[in-house]
Amino acid sequence: MLKDIEKLLLGKSAADLSSAEKKVLKRARERRTVSTNAGEDFLAHATFGQRLADGIARIGGSWGFIIGFLVFLAAWVILNTVILATRSLDPYPFIFLNLLLSMLAAIQAPIIMMSQNRQAERDRFMAAKDYEINLKAEIEVLALHHKIDEQVLTELRETRQEIDALRQAVAALSSPSRSS
Repeated sequence: MLKDIEKLLLGKSAADLSSAEKKVLKRARERRTVSTNAGEDFLAHATFGQRLADGIARIGGSWGFIIGFLVFLAAWVILNTVILATRSLDPYPFIFLNLLLSMLAAIQAPIIMMSQNRQAERDRFMAAKDYEINLKAEIEVLALHHKIDEQVLTELRETRQEIDALRQAVAALSSPSRSS
């Protein structure tokens, strides 16, 4: 029955199926689930560097970081212009601060780009998982339709046989060869 469904649903021979489609069909035959926690599955294969880049991007793109960094910049300016007016570490126009900000941007930008690439990879992974789950659901629905269709056809055949038997009985009762 599942072979018929494979052909109906996918319109492909077994040799033409992708590995994801084969995996879903195998799990459908075994009556096993396809869905898993895709987030955990994706993170299970992440390297230390990838997890670090995600963490840095998560922190660097937060309001806490932005507010904290604005406080740091304000403190730097106040410290070097008001408090340490005579012996400032970085007098106005804050060349050392400018250097620090440039270095931070030079390091932070590629890390955020790495994290964005991982997010795109994660989105593709999630889309593949969604496809597998949707495919299995479609296979199960088709299998149920097929099963119900077979049951209905069986019941129709039985009803047809009963009707034919009743017609024969009626014909036998009303036949002219029967004498009264």
